Amino acid sequence: MDLGIKGRNAIVNAASKGLGRACAFSLAREGVKLTISARGEEALQATAAAIRAETGADVTAVVADVATEAGRAAVLAACPEPDILVNNCGGPKAGNFRDWTRDDWIAALDSNMLSAIELIKATVDPMIARKFGRIVNITSGAVKSPIAPLGLSNGARAGLTGFVAGVSRQLAEHNVTINNLLPGAFDTDRIRVPVRAMAQQQGRNEDDVMAGMLSTIPAHRLGTPYEFGEACAFLCSAQAGYFVGQNLLIDGGQFNSTM
Repeated sequence: MDLGIKGRNAIVNAASKGLGRACAFSLAREGVKLTISARGEEALQATAAAIRAETGADVTAVVADVATEAGRAAVLAACPEPDILVNNCGGPKAGNFRDWTRDDWIAALDSNMLSAIELIKATVDPMIARKFGRIVNITSGAVKSPIAPLGLSNGARAGLTGFVAGVSRQLAEHNVTINNLLPGAFDTDRIRVPVRAMAQQQGRNEDDVMAGMLSTIPAHRLGTPYEFGEACAFLCSAQAGYFVGQNLLIDGGQFNSTM
């Protein structure tokens, strides 16, 4: 299926590893010109080289922390008017809510809510002028089914979800869409964070916690980054213009709900 985005310009943040990397690869396979960012230069440059080698895509790598104003400015300097924006940022630490300080909360909001809002603000008007824009925020399945040790993430990402619910409806008439992708348990380094936290809290080993998690997933496996990246690419496609303000949960059926 031709997604109709060949030659479009895209920003994918936190793209050196995991789900962000998968999204970058999937967009590159569609002929998109990429600007990718991450905090770690070595992993980022390796990802950029791998994407170029596999897809032949035009890839610009920017070492930046998009949770900061300077980091966002660096990314936008490399790609000032993207047609596609994939907001992604590493999640905050796990733990017990009694231990989290105000600074911890502000850091979580900066990384998992405010950074995406600022990048949306910076890019949406040129998208409106061109009558094309696709914004995808990578949030978390915990927005629908909270994970107690990840309360900082739960709160910040829920805030972003509420913002998107309102602003996305204001943009739809211009063929500019904003949607959220909510990953469940995927086979990335990030999955080890809640598993480790739960193991410590429950006094169990990590393998047992992981086995227990898989038993609650109807698919009985972790998701693959490739599956996630392809879903992201579709939401960025020309054909996805009628998806507005949606929260697409990709979790192998783990969240049990009629709707």
